[in-house]
Amino acid sequence: MAERKPFLLRMDPAVLEAMQRWAAADLRSLNAQIEFVLRRALQAEGRLRLGAAPGGTAPGPGRSGPAGAGGPSEPPGPA
Repeated sequence: MAERKPFLLRMDPAVLEAMQRWAAADLRSLNAQIEFVLRRALQAEGRLRLGAAPGGTAPGPGRSGPAGAGGPSEPPGPA
């Protein structure tokens, strides 16, 4: 298993409660649920490669990587 780095996280009580309910519904610990949500968000934004090992990250701004990586990713605005 990959090394885990502990850290303190402060969050809005309503967000915490919603995450706890979601974790319970998915039969995950709160910690596992937070990591799941963060990993999914990072992948959706192209900041974590699909299938990357835990702890692995995609290249950041100014680094080589897949086409389109490294810049802000925003959907086109209304015409």
